[in-house]
Amino acid sequence: MASSTKSAWRNPSYLQSSFGIFMFFCSWGIWWSFFSRWLTDPTHGLGMTSAEQGQIYSINSLATLIIMFVYGVIQDQLGIKRKLVVFISIIAALVGPFVQFIYMPMLTAGGTTRFLGVLVGSIVLSAGFMSGCSLFEAVTERYSRKFGFEYGQSRAWGSFGYAIVALCAGFLFNINPLINFWVGSACGLGMLLIYAFWIPSEQREELKKEADPNAAPTNPSFKEMLGVLKMPTLWILVVFMLFTNTFYVVFDQQMFPNYYAGLFPTTEMGNSTYGVLNSFQVFLESAMMGVVPIIMKKIGVRNALLLGAFVMFARIGLCGVFHDPITVSIVKLFHSIEVPLFCLPAFRYFTLHFDTKLSATLYMVGFQIASQIGQVIFSTPMGAFHDYMAALMPANDMGSRVTFWVISGIVLLALIYGFFIIKKDDQEVGGDPFYTDRQLKAMEAAKA
Repeated sequence: MASSTKSAWRNPSYLQSSFGIFMFFCSWGIWWSFFSRWLTDPTHGLGMTSAEQGQIYSINSLATLIIMFVYGVIQDQLGIKRKLVVFISIIAALVGPFVQFIYMPMLTAGGTTRFLGVLVGSIVLSAGFMSGCSLFEAVTERYSRKFGFEYGQSRAWGSFGYAIVALCAGFLFNINPLINFWVGSACGLGMLLIYAFWIPSEQREELKKEADPNAAPTNPSFKEMLGVLKMPTLWILVVFMLFTNTFYVVFDQQMFPNYYAGLFPTTEMGNSTYGVLNSFQVFLESAMMGVVPIIMKKIGVRNALLLGAFVMFARIGLCGVFHDPITVSIVKLFHSIEVPLFCLPAFRYFTLHFDTKLSATLYMVGFQIASQIGQVIFSTPMGAFHDYMAALMPANDMGSRVTFWVISGIVLLALIYGFFIIKKDDQEVGGDPFYTDRQLKAMEAAKA
């Protein structure tokens, strides 16, 4: 393992991982930040209702749910090998032609063709991006432990990449939304080149060690990975994630972009301003990726997770309280604190309380898949509820604001639940079939 004291800029695995995740988030963020607007904008997009959009998000989440678990199982078997990462990079490099020549024509065709288009799109977009995001994060976190660099610093480059493309996305969207997808393809090609050809010497040496038939196995067995699903303490945590991270995604991806654009005199102004705001918010998020590890050391992993849930509750609720662009923009920036407070402590929680060799599977199931299950269940009904409230109380977009308060209330209940069920940092997880690194070290010390 590389020395943990080595300067990050002199650590080739840090540089390779950071540039790789940077290009992934560029490829994803350039179109994903305006995907909701593309589906619903009647002028520049497809003009769908919130309920129709919710159906697409639900089906996308169902595909992501399945693919994500498969990705976690495969990557835990691969260890640090990049075969799966290269496969995802190829899909990302093809997103532009896929959307222009296959996905969009099928969505606009209507009827059975449209439904088939939704299904095909859910598989391609989930395999390349929604599931791919979690996989890239899991691989980068594994590299950080193996080659001696701080995961949060490397993940910050992903947020930085998202921020850069989000700055341009609104302006490109107003010209032609398909440009965003083609830029995503160009970034995907760059990502493919990085993961296919940039292999630092320390990684080559580690791959040779793992390939040695006499080497001790470092990857979990298939039985161990399936055993993850039998962990009661994991499923208790899944409920917390289900009612926090799920509703954060439903709010931010399905509802907030259209609500924010509606605060301006024209949709073009709203699109451009949202792109700039989103970019600035993610720039701050990138900076917070480096700060949150310090916060975790000060207050602990458990408290950092609970703090993230509190920020989520407050931010969503306050978006319903205010109805002017300036104040809502300020509230939106709390997103930059919220995301790192969920992402980084979640990874640390799993490596702290569970077996680290199962980190990819645990992260997929406990954090990301929990969110996807929630989106499958709640995206369509929340979209329909939003449409109903918007029609019932159209003045000052009161229907949207009431919907935000309902979501905020659900997050508050999940926060109270999390206060009682999330384990303290020094608390052992009982009843699970695996030992953590901390437990193994304690047993070794007792034997000595």
